[in-house]
Amino acid sequence: MTSSQLPRPVRPARPGRRVHSVVLTAMEEEARPFLERLPALNGAAPPTLNGDAWAASLTLPPAIPGSADGADPGASRELILIRTGIGLVAAAAALAEALTRVAPRMIVSAGTAGGLARGIEVGDVCASTALAFTDADATAFGYARGQIPGQPPAFGSAAGLRDAVEIHGPAALATATPASSSARIHAGQMLSGNSFVTAANVADTREAFPEAVCTDMESTALAQVAAAAGIPFVSVRGISDLCGPEAGQDFHIGADEAAARSAAVVIAALAALG
Repeated sequence: MTSSQLPRPVRPARPGRRVHSVVLTAMEEEARPFLERLPALNGAAPPTLNGDAWAASLTLPPAIPGSADGADPGASRELILIRTGIGLVAAAAALAEALTRVAPRMIVSAGTAGGLARGIEVGDVCASTALAFTDADATAFGYARGQIPGQPPAFGSAAGLRDAVEIHGPAALATATPASSSARIHAGQMLSGNSFVTAANVADTREAFPEAVCTDMESTALAQVAAAAGIPFVSVRGISDLCGPEAGQDFHIGADEAAARSAAVVIAALAALG
């Protein structure tokens, strides 16, 4: 019997209690703004995760009246915040384990990233339209750069989540911190890999991925897990540094500042989705 003749296993219904959303960050500094802005959900039991990863159950603000899906504006919604640890494997493992315990309607990758596209400034926020792996290269076998064999060339982001970011994010970003009033939101391709993109290799990355706006070490792995589970996904990252700054550009702000801006945009977008 060939592999194509093997019976496909029947995927069971997604287990766990239903929650509004799962938001994942890699570092404590990226999780902290959510803990500061959102109250803990009384009586909730967040999933217990392996290793150093942890989760918290938080309460989203009430749904915005007139939201697109007609949810009860007064309903309390549970957001599961997960601090995964840094890297593709840590992120994917934490999300995959969490999805055995909870069933979210949407998944968001939040935190910080390195700016890649020209025109991106530190302190701006990027929202993903598609995600690829920076250091995946099976082009010798006919695959696209950034594509893992057997996977799509890129993982898409949910249009409804992107729309919520673009509509409700700018006002939230402008008031996120005392210094964020001039920051902008950019939508575009995001990259993730196991290596930092620096001035030494940024030219190759820009040539291979001319539409990419930023890069991190978790989001594409999270997008792959979300796609396998059939759950809408978007990444929303604050730019803490520039991979290849131009002359005269500021090239770094604190991770806590960039993370606070990401969190403000994510919370505003999710609050708009009942």
